[in-house]
Amino acid sequence: MNTQYPKNMTEQLQLVCLEPSDLSQMVSIEGKAHSHPMSEGNLADCFGRLYRVLGLKTEANTLLGFAIIQQIVDEVTLIDICIDPAQQGHGYGRLLLKEVIDVAKSSGAVVVMLEVRESNATARHLYQQAGFTESGRRRGYYSLGEGKGKEDALLMDLPLV
Repeated sequence: MNTQYPKNMTEQLQLVCLEPSDLSQMVSIEGKAHSHPMSEGNLADCFGRLYRVLGLKTEANTLLGFAIIQQIVDEVTLIDICIDPAQQGHGYGRLLLKEVIDVAKSSGAVVVMLEVRESNATARHLYQQAGFTESGRRRGYYSLGEGKGKEDALLMDLPLV
């Protein structure tokens, strides 16, 4: 996969498979984009054999965002999708999610699954636009911070067959 997409008249974007050498850029984006980011160690572990890490890069090799998926037999789980906040609102999340779905289909998956914080309305809207539907709920799954309580995780699925 090395698909190019126009960003503007002078620069192309590329969807690529990321490598451990991209980890520092991933950690930076993760820290800026998520209220409870994954640790560097957890992100590094996602370069194992059951995972695929997809990235959206500029011609200058700057990472704009990434998605991490895990496939076990015919089920793909979207572990994380993350766009640099300075680059949000340009459709890059939608582009990455479409690539995740295409990769899942081409690898023989029958479903893409994910979980999302109930309060993350932007992500939920993105997933719903792509055809995901709520399939369950994990009550009190995510911490809101010390002394602030917990919120539910929504489970969402996209059947591929």
